[in-house]
Amino acid sequence: MFRRIAAELVGTLLLVYFAVGVATLSFGFGVAGRSLSAGVVATALAFGLVLLVLVYAIGPISGCHVNPAVTLGVLLARRIPPLDAVGYWIAQFAGGILGALLLWATFSGSPLYARSVTGLGADGWGAASLIRIDMGGAFLTEVVLTALFVFIVLSMTSTAAIPSVAGVGIGLALTTVHLIGIPITGTSVNPARSLGPAVVLGGTALSQVWLFIVAPLVGAVVAAALHGFVGPPEKETPLPPVEEEAP
Repeated sequence: MFRRIAAELVGTLLLVYFAVGVATLSFGFGVAGRSLSAGVVATALAFGLVLLVLVYAIGPISGCHVNPAVTLGVLLARRIPPLDAVGYWIAQFAGGILGALLLWATFSGSPLYARSVTGLGADGWGAASLIRIDMGGAFLTEVVLTALFVFIVLSMTSTAAIPSVAGVGIGLALTTVHLIGIPITGTSVNPARSLGPAVVLGGTALSQVWLFIVAPLVGAVVAAALHGFVGPPEKETPLPPVEEEAP
């Protein structure tokens, strides 16, 4: 259990550090230039590729949830005990905060970085959204995107799926939801990923982070219910043959 929790903490830390780091470089520092599309694509690929690598690296240890919403979906699918899920959630939120602190410490070494101006890849609505989406639209977006992502995770990790391609499918799913979600809310679909930067930044990011915790969890519930109805059937383990009694 300790190894699984440690893997979830480190995995979430790495996801936040690298993927949120690319988001901050693209939109905060403006390294993507004036092309919004370039920043969106770069950030979406960063999230997808980091998760893809993590699935193969720590998947055999903990399942590579690195996301409280995924853990909730797995819990509702009865693939993990409740006590283990609690341990995963603690590790994921701790990893998200540590990853954000490490990223902030990295960027603080640049004279071009100002926390209130450059930010740290936080999610948001209203003035914090690229398209100025309102709170209701942001909530709906996060529920739909998380439901899609968690449904893909549950399907790709079922006993009926092909284990060797799970990382690719899950990574591409995260890339896909970011491609549409970044201009709308910044894309959370992961409460730990949202909480970390919000804690470091404070202000608007911290006051709005509740939505990016609640909405993804609601999306996970929707995904688990949907998977129960239309997901691939689990393979049944055949019973051993009954030996005939000796005469």
